[in-house]
Amino acid sequence: MTALAVTRATLTRVLRDRTALFFMVLLPVAIIVVIGVTVSGFDQFRIGLVRAAQAGPVAQELTTGLQNAPGLRTRPYDTVADARTALRRAELDAVVVVPAGLDTDARAGRTVTVRVLVEPSGSAGHGAVSSVSAVVAEHAARLQAAHFAKTEAGGTFDENLALARGAEQASAPIAVQAQTVDGQSEFLPLGYSYSTPTMLVLFVFINALAGGATIVQTRRTGVYARALAAPVPARTLVLGETVAYLALAVLQSLLIVGIGALAFDVAWGDPLAAGALIAVWALVGTGAGVLAGALFRTPEQVHAIGPALGIGLGMLGGCMWPLALVPDWLRAAGHAVPHAWAVDAWTTLLSRGGDLSAILGDLAVLAAFAVALVTLASLALRHRLTAGPGI
Repeated sequence: MTALAVTRATLTRVLRDRTALFFMVLLPVAIIVVIGVTVSGFDQFRIGLVRAAQAGPVAQELTTGLQNAPGLRTRPYDTVADARTALRRAELDAVVVVPAGLDTDARAGRTVTVRVLVEPSGSAGHGAVSSVSAVVAEHAARLQAAHFAKTEAGGTFDENLALARGAEQASAPIAVQAQTVDGQSEFLPLGYSYSTPTMLVLFVFINALAGGATIVQTRRTGVYARALAAPVPARTLVLGETVAYLALAVLQSLLIVGIGALAFDVAWGDPLAAGALIAVWALVGTGAGVLAGALFRTPEQVHAIGPALGIGLGMLGGCMWPLALVPDWLRAAGHAVPHAWAVDAWTTLLSRGGDLSAILGDLAVLAAFAVALVTLASLALRHRLTAGPGI
């Protein structure tokens, strides 16, 4: 019996286990969806939009601009009273009331006031006012250009407004770029781009720990003892199990990456860097899983302690929230576990556009964790296999 045969037997046994497949595939995807939906939209203001019953083309253009603004998430309302109720219930950050006579006043060159309603105690409302004001100001600039052209060159208001739109589209816009001096982003992107990488880190490790129960069960049923009597060297069994768990960790990682990219449009950054990070993290999980299989005496112990330990380490390492939000002492404590270094590496790839060279430091630390865990796991499992059934 070769190490490859041991690997094949372990993979076959695990892939036939429906419970294992649930935790490898369905549960991570469900958690990714829940967290992705929860954290998405934090960069947008919730705006209630009250339009006139019969809006003209000028009012409709303003409404479309508000609906298409990247920083606004609009919801239409029929009456101001309904929008006010939603605002008081904290369902909205602000309410925009488009005037009924907007078209008439705009064509006549009269001043038009667009009301924005906010709660006095709501901090988000004042930010929403700024975003709405930017859209309204852009719309007003086109109207002023149309009136100026009508005054200077004649023509109808609609003709000049169309010319103003065309000139706006043809001219190169002035872009405003914000940059933090001597600073870097410490946060993963929002939505699924946040939840998917962190759940990859969390679940690959948890499933590897839980998978140690299979090694414990194999030990207890005497499969290893019969293999050693064949005779098969203990190092062959250890190598075969290690390769099997590494393959499972890589397989789960690739599933999460594929689902994230295809279903949730997650960009995983530089392919070479992402591949190296996935491979090293799979080794970390492999070492933890085989070590759990060597140390615990019963599968029940693995199932009771493994997931709880994995979740605790994931919380400490920043899988649930960015470590930049916690105190310095807790951030330092978080980097005592490998999860924090993996999340830091994903942050570099996804938030800063980093490449392989940018995460070499994180990869080196993770590789040290992997070497330590795999070495301890190999020694502990070999000891279990050669020490006799009572160990």
